[in-house]
Amino acid sequence: SKDLKGAMETLIEQKRQKLSTVEKLDEHMDFASQLIFAQNRGDLTAENVNQCVLEMMIAAPDTLSVTLFFMLILIAEHPTVEEEMMREIEAVVGKQDLQS
Repeated sequence: SKDLKGAMETLIEQKRQKLSTVEKLDEHMDFASQLIFAQNRGDLTAENVNQCVLEMMIAAPDTLSVTLFFMLILIAEHPTVEEEMMREIEAVVGKQDLQS
């Protein structure tokens, strides 16, 4: 737990340094950036930021897998939506193989 907390603090500090040197901030605005700016404004403490980022890192895989599973179930239950999605993918990607 102590090692993980230290790693999060290091990552947040790296993000803070990156934000201080970028030319276009809007290209780097994500949730962690918003938390850092909230701390800079005094809305959050450093501990709040660390805890939020830590919870995002720990909780995200579980919530993401449940969300993806639910989304796939809904697509399977609505074939017209699936067909529309496939048409959109083909329109955007064409005949290329899909890649991650």
